Amino acid sequence: MKTLTRRRFGKTMAGAAAAALASASFPRIALAQMPAASLLQFPPNFLWGCATAAYQIEGAVSEDGRKPSVWDTFSHTPGKTFHGETGDVADDSYHLYKEDVQLLKNLGVKVYRFSISWSRVFPDGTGQPNQKGMDYYQRVVDELLKNNIAPYITLFHWDLPQALPGGWQSRDTSKAFGDYAAYISKQLSDRVGHFFTTNEFTCFTDIGYKEGRFAPGLKLPDAQVNQIRHHAVLAHGMAVQAIRANGKAGTQIGLAENAAVCVPVIETREHIEAAHRATREENAPFLTAVLEGKYTDGYLQREGANAPKVEAGDMKIIGSPLDFVGLNVYTPEYVRADASPVGYVVEKRQASFPRMASDWLYIGPEVIYWAVRNVSDIWKPKALYITENGCSADDVITADGRVEDTDRVMYLRNHLTHLHRAASEGYPIKGYFLWSLLDNYEWADGYSKRFGLHYVDFKTQARTPKLSAVWYREVISRNAVE
Repeated sequence: MKTLTRRRFGKTMAGAAAAALASASFPRIALAQMPAASLLQFPPNFLWGCATAAYQIEGAVSEDGRKPSVWDTFSHTPGKTFHGETGDVADDSYHLYKEDVQLLKNLGVKVYRFSISWSRVFPDGTGQPNQKGMDYYQRVVDELLKNNIAPYITLFHWDLPQALPGGWQSRDTSKAFGDYAAYISKQLSDRVGHFFTTNEFTCFTDIGYKEGRFAPGLKLPDAQVNQIRHHAVLAHGMAVQAIRANGKAGTQIGLAENAAVCVPVIETREHIEAAHRATREENAPFLTAVLEGKYTDGYLQREGANAPKVEAGDMKIIGSPLDFVGLNVYTPEYVRADASPVGYVVEKRQASFPRMASDWLYIGPEVIYWAVRNVSDIWKPKALYITENGCSADDVITADGRVEDTDRVMYLRNHLTHLHRAASEGYPIKGYFLWSLLDNYEWADGYSKRFGLHYVDFKTQARTPKLSAVWYREVISRNAVE
């Protein structure tokens, strides 16, 4: 018997997972047999996909010239992550990417959102590119296209090169990000038509530099945090301009943002208007600044002397026109109208509010409708994508090798029902990227929280399709949710 190394065993099992999903024996119901009222049909060209991030799946952190990111440093610092777990190996997708593409193919998705590790392509953040790192992403793109899956690339999903002096505290990092974006768009825009600049501003600014729960793990005063926020949105704007200047004509550019989604407590005019006001103000440092090219008066007044220092021309760069807006949608903030100067109050959640396995993941499926509606009503973007939506669950493999994640199916079904409402009302929602293709490295939670459609045994790299994978395949094949 030939001995299998961990990598070869993982490769074998990843292929087995694709075959298992392809031959899954869960019952199918023909469309013709389904009552018309029970199927909520999405628009004919609606795009179904999955999303991942480089540090969460790739592993191979020291291979082929890659140097550390801030997440390598943070995760190796004692006490910062669950059980000290790191992304050193993660899902080993650096070696198993072909097998993971087959998982995508067997789901039937037509689009895949993944991120590029900045420090894999520019190990020092700037300077000479690392050809071996770039070659990896060339291979991933080619493999996706060979399987008729369109790549949607995120340039930055939190893994900032450790070598950049000062990190996001430095304005030079914004300029470096623009240079990085220019290089990537030159290399890939002949085959990649959609680029996201950044992913979730607040997670790498506030949580990283104010709360200290994410890399780089600092707890800085408000004035410095506001300047970091400004450097982040400035980097986004510089990247937009760099891709416009260096990418192929027609390249589509946007961002993926976990905007605060303000849901009216009751769908009456006064509460809906309050949700609109709240959406604009609660997102003032990030999405509002990007889509309006200015900071709101309320934000600047609230911050006072701590407000960010803005140089001439910055806001025009930050407000560079976008082709689409991507929204990462998980948890609602319920809002009611109020007689206060701001005109709204964000309701506190009671202790009994339902949530999934992650303590922050409160369940309110109407959030996805209001994410689309609020952004559309306020800023009227050309197009919208749900760039992340999904949930953690306490998944276990049964004795017969199945993962019956009925709670995740419940979560997804309810959210897609509300997304269908947005599509049926004519809002410009073009596609949906489910988070995530695989169980992966869940940042400070290490491997304790599972978000994937495929269960991953992190010791062997075996992938097992969950019930949710079979369910999602049915949604995609029907272009409808029941």
